Amino acid sequence: MLIPIGTDVRTRRPPTANWLLIGLNMVIFLFTDWLSVGHGQFLKNELMLDGARPLLHQYVTYQFLHGDLMHLLGNMLFLWIFGGAVCDRMGSLCYTFFYLAGGVFSGIVFTTVAENPILGASGAIAAVTTAFLVLFPRVHVTMLLFFFLITTFQIPAMLLIVFKVILWDNLIAPRFDHGITSSVAYSAHLGGYAFGFLVAMSMLVLRALPRNQFDILALWTRWRRRNMPGGNASFEDPSRAQVVTVEELGSRPLQTPEQTPEQTPAEKLRSDIIEHVANRDVAEAARLYLRLIEMDADQVLPRHQQLEVGNHLARAQRHDQAVRAYEKFLSAYPTAADIYQVRLLAGLICNRYLRQFSKAADHLRAALKGLTLDSQRSLALEELRQAESSRPDSALRAPRRAAVPGVF
Repeated sequence: MLIPIGTDVRTRRPPTANWLLIGLNMVIFLFTDWLSVGHGQFLKNELMLDGARPLLHQYVTYQFLHGDLMHLLGNMLFLWIFGGAVCDRMGSLCYTFFYLAGGVFSGIVFTTVAENPILGASGAIAAVTTAFLVLFPRVHVTMLLFFFLITTFQIPAMLLIVFKVILWDNLIAPRFDHGITSSVAYSAHLGGYAFGFLVAMSMLVLRALPRNQFDILALWTRWRRRNMPGGNASFEDPSRAQVVTVEELGSRPLQTPEQTPEQTPAEKLRSDIIEHVANRDVAEAARLYLRLIEMDADQVLPRHQQLEVGNHLARAQRHDQAVRAYEKFLSAYPTAADIYQVRLLAGLICNRYLRQFSKAADHLRAALKGLTLDSQRSLALEELRQAESSRPDSALRAPRRAAVPGVF
């Protein structure tokens, strides 16, 4: 069993509206299904969306009703995972209207093709999910796996949402029903996905939402520039967009050009580093990164770029700077799928080259908590034994010249 449990987007502020929507759904379910058994079913019959004879208020009320506890929990899990970042980016008021409008549109699509009743927040949450895809296409989703063992791993949000959630769950899998009537309203889901994608894209194009270099329009424009020489991009050059200065896919609203007509030097350096990594010029990206942290020691690059720069510094035998880059990665992205391998690299460099045995032991112990490959665990155990047995004066020995293995 695979269950999504989170993303690596860090919100700028608490997504209050999303929390309130989750709470409202749960309170209504508690009242209609548990506290008021007889009257609750009567209310559900009146408030669910009747496909044959829909009433105007039902396009809103059906969104807050659920068939059973598992239906509620599944919907709220997806709303919790994807809704917080979208709420933070849109703002609470705009997000609330977007959520409700997505549910209304899903209901309209459903009533044009079906006549049976429908209830549930799935249509509105489908709109939120594709809005997340538009705003944060490069983010990773942490998945919890139950299959003989319990573990977690990360998968790109684009793969999960497009191929698993939309294509498989709503277009391919229903074809294997062999004509058996399903209780899942696939048309409402698809209506919600279409609404969320188109509305979020329109808000970016019209600047109703602040642009940054990581949204789907910026990625599309850079792809066109790299693969269609001489072609004219359909959208505004993303190099003019404000640069996120904290983490990849940062969700804080960006200031308008009137407030900040030019990028700050640090923002310009970040933009250049990201472009160089995208163009596979990691050496130049690493050089600019060292300038960036001299300018502002708290700067952290997006997840992929931070790791690429750290790996290049390690290969270039700039060991102290490589460890610092890895430690920034560990601090900024504690749920990354490769965090234990990064711990192993940091511990190995500290032990072999920097002779910082205490720090090496800390990294190696942390790595052993999550490493699964026998070769990596054996390496970590051997390095840990050496670090723990080294005498204080061992720091005076000449560092070994063995190459750093396993740079990812």
